[in-house]
Amino acid sequence: MNKSDDGSLLHYRVCNYCEAMCGLKIEYTLPITSEDDLKISADKDDPFSQGSICPKAQALSILHFDKEKLRYPVKKMNGTWVKTSWDEAYDLVEKGIKSVQDQYGTDAIGTYLGNPIVHNLGMMLFISKFTKAIGSKNLFSATSMDQLPHHFVSHFMFGHEMRIPIPDIDNTEYMIMIGANPLASNGSIMTSAGVRKRLKSIIEDGGKVVLLDPRKNETARLVSEHLYVVPGSDIYFLLALLYIAFRDSHVDLGRLQPYVKNFDQIVPISKKVTPAYASEKTGIDDKEIERLASEFFQSKKAVIYGRMGVCTQSNGGLNQWLINILNIISGNFDTPGGMMFTAPAIELAREKQQKNIFGRFNSRVRGLKEFSGELPVSAMAEEFSVEGKGQLKAFITVCGNPVLTSPNGRLLDDSIKDIDFMVSIDNYINETTRHADLILPTPSGLEIDHYDLIFNAISVNNNAKFSEALIKVEEDRPYDWQVLKELTKRFSKNGLSLIDRAMTPRLIINIGLLTGVYGRLSSPKRWFSGLSLKKVIDSKHGISLGSLRPSIPGILITHDKKIDLAPDIFVEALQKALEVESENRILDKEEFRLIGRRDLFTNNSWMHQVKRLSSNKNVRCTAMLHKSSASVLQIEDGDEIIVRSNAGEIRIVAEVNEEIVAGVVSIPHGFGHTREDTQNSHARAKAGVSVNDITDHNVIDPLTGNAAFSGQIVTIRKV
Repeated sequence: MNKSDDGSLLHYRVCNYCEAMCGLKIEYTLPITSEDDLKISADKDDPFSQGSICPKAQALSILHFDKEKLRYPVKKMNGTWVKTSWDEAYDLVEKGIKSVQDQYGTDAIGTYLGNPIVHNLGMMLFISKFTKAIGSKNLFSATSMDQLPHHFVSHFMFGHEMRIPIPDIDNTEYMIMIGANPLASNGSIMTSAGVRKRLKSIIEDGGKVVLLDPRKNETARLVSEHLYVVPGSDIYFLLALLYIAFRDSHVDLGRLQPYVKNFDQIVPISKKVTPAYASEKTGIDDKEIERLASEFFQSKKAVIYGRMGVCTQSNGGLNQWLINILNIISGNFDTPGGMMFTAPAIELAREKQQKNIFGRFNSRVRGLKEFSGELPVSAMAEEFSVEGKGQLKAFITVCGNPVLTSPNGRLLDDSIKDIDFMVSIDNYINETTRHADLILPTPSGLEIDHYDLIFNAISVNNNAKFSEALIKVEEDRPYDWQVLKELTKRFSKNGLSLIDRAMTPRLIINIGLLTGVYGRLSSPKRWFSGLSLKKVIDSKHGISLGSLRPSIPGILITHDKKIDLAPDIFVEALQKALEVESENRILDKEEFRLIGRRDLFTNNSWMHQVKRLSSNKNVRCTAMLHKSSASVLQIEDGDEIIVRSNAGEIRIVAEVNEEIVAGVVSIPHGFGHTREDTQNSHARAKAGVSVNDITDHNVIDPLTGNAAFSGQIVTIRKV
């Protein structure tokens, strides 16, 4: 055991409450019986995070001791939650699901996988076996409300959905960020603990960071330059940069020349949007577009990065494709300071190109296409609500609250009230799980081992760190992976194989480390020095595996080892998008474009029940409007307003300022803990309203199927 100078015990781990992977130092005394026995601070010796931390780290201890957290299975009897045993719980799940499948067919089961799964090692490793055992095509996840365009583009351009390039933020000299707020998200699809320090370093070293966003967000206050942009217009800005690149001969493929194909198809695309036309659409002066283009293309180490605001709009997939193209043709791809690939200790991308994983089957009601075995979450609510053959009759939710987080959550809320059976793997009775017949809770973050599989694969440095559990669970409480294994066994036709029975998270991680690119079994040269699970654990603070390195062509797993610059599906989608966008009308004075908002103190709908976090003045559920727009409607700061869409309406307090584009309204995501039967009292007190009661599930990115939250049209009036 490690001890501090005052004699207290020490525990080191990674915080798993967002993508940042901040290293934590936890000082504790035994026995651990309350929050007071744990002191959580930054691990200054963590080679990756180097002492960075955010307020969410405190939630590790707070949520562990939360009195309203479930610690045993509960079943609903006559509208009341009753404790049940694990054996009975498993039996009830098996009986409920199989009964529905026997009566309505295998696909009558809908399964939703929430965002917390990727922050949980046991869930990550064993969830796919479970969903395959259930066998239903109606699988949905938070992916298609967030980063699906990244995966979609990576599959078609580089050969695998997890072959995602990220900015080499530590070495760049010029960075354009679009629709991103890393100071609130701690970095996203760019795992970068201490992102504030990293961005400041670019500027302090003489570089420049530019942000395009409809709102003067937290990051806008740090960067070199912030430009306001009309929501949903990013495609025009990107196409204008492409226009300038070819017009002014800034195209330079460099050493990537032999490894790209279909370059000739990019040339006609570059002529579609002039800076002047882009200015009309984006609200950015054409001279400013010209200047930004000149600065970007003339910088030796530059990168363009687009995130949430770029993904969750009607052109999300096209935006990410164009961002990749611009980084490639400017010579800023797979080179230090540009867009690069991580080399994780455990590789998630297979060594050969996947077969087609898009459009193998469609959703029943709207015919939306699957990607990588999942249907767009925007199709989920209607699959329950629309009657007919194939209608969903049972629901499985894992670590999620889609009533608050998915588009048209009110429709989903109403549609699952009277289904035949519902089970949730979750630690709380929330706005979604309150409808379940059975809730199965799993151990807290301090009770489980952890290794970041996903975020180490998109990290700005190569790292490996394994967090051992600090608190031992009681003997009668199974781990998350044990719950999934037991359920998988009950639904698999032939039960579990001998290999599956033997697998544990530690064994899988050890195999992954041993056989990975840095592992002891990967090369005879590494038999004594390479990675193993023991070596990573013994390091305490984690192991730095070096900066990002050029990796093309080896990293490519397309069948011909080339980057496809212009897959047909993108070229065709672009033409359609420009035709549709050209028909956009001017909005009336009561109409606004809707955008989201987040804060540093919560993660989506997580942690609103943590008073220490949600009491912060920045955690506010308000509708942010520009002063000029509010004035026209005679709305003042603090007034109650009604925001309405095709999906419904909400009442919310107006926050009036000059830090948002006129004609745009910003409402944060994840609030709305006002439904009856929601257990957590503090969450209800800080409830606010759910923006997804007014987001239209019919509005999507037609290319990828991702939910297009940003840019939806709503009307506003004063109450």
